[in-house]
Amino acid sequence: MRRNFCQLRLAITGLSVAVLACETYTVAGANSSQNSGLSTTVVIDAGHGGYDRGGIPGQEIAEKTMTLDVAQRLKDVLTANGYRIVMTRDSDVFVPLPTRVAIANSYRNAIFVCIHFNSAKRVGADGVETYFYSRESRPLASAVHYFVASGASSPNRGVRRRGYYVLRKTKNPAVLVECGFLTNPTEGRSVQSASYRQKLAEEIARGIYGRSSVVSGSSPARVATAESIPLQPYIDQTKMQNSKRSRSKRSHKRSSKKKSSSKAAGSEAKATPKEREG
Repeated sequence: MRRNFCQLRLAITGLSVAVLACETYTVAGANSSQNSGLSTTVVIDAGHGGYDRGGIPGQEIAEKTMTLDVAQRLKDVLTANGYRIVMTRDSDVFVPLPTRVAIANSYRNAIFVCIHFNSAKRVGADGVETYFYSRESRPLASAVHYFVASGASSPNRGVRRRGYYVLRKTKNPAVLVECGFLTNPTEGRSVQSASYRQKLAEEIARGIYGRSSVVSGSSPARVATAESIPLQPYIDQTKMQNSKRSRSKRSHKRSSKKKSSSKAAGSEAKATPKEREG
């Protein structure tokens, strides 16, 4: 039997903000989590929303619409398989980054899956990529990317480690999946197909199912057996990100006549309206 309900949750973003975190789960799924030893709670975060359209100026396809559609399809797939689902947003609304993180962190032993699409001024840019930050998140990133990269009709841009706000601040295993470039004519056309968005949702779900089967020492190529998933190599972009942040801070200090306070000095202290920091 399936049940749906919403819980009122509070997150602090300077002021108290009330947010409805919508949950969907099956009674059987809630009970089976105690027997499997794996968490069956998945917090799904559809990128952008409301006034935050996503992408770049003048972009034809709204990223916020595509992310929500894939997120809702993923919810349906996982719910049908007994998972308890929490949506940071289930409609076209803007949810601040700290609130998304607060929702994710309010569920112990959950996993956090953030869904995005890429954009670029160069229309030839293409491919799918998966981001993680903490060491505990790497197996989840490897499993999700393993299936999405194999099932999507886009080049494989690999797994990357980067300190995006929602990955850095979430206490549970967390990944951010870039499901292709909406600014690429071929990928943009594919994403506008409902069957392709369903395929993306199903491949992400397969990665969630297989996250406990990730093993090191295997070839990064897709293997024939379903019992093991290779731990994916990754590109560490945290050093590059930290270098840019340091240059930005130095420039800010030179241009400011006032001493930097601990609150204002760090770009990390306050999340911007954008979904991503990069």
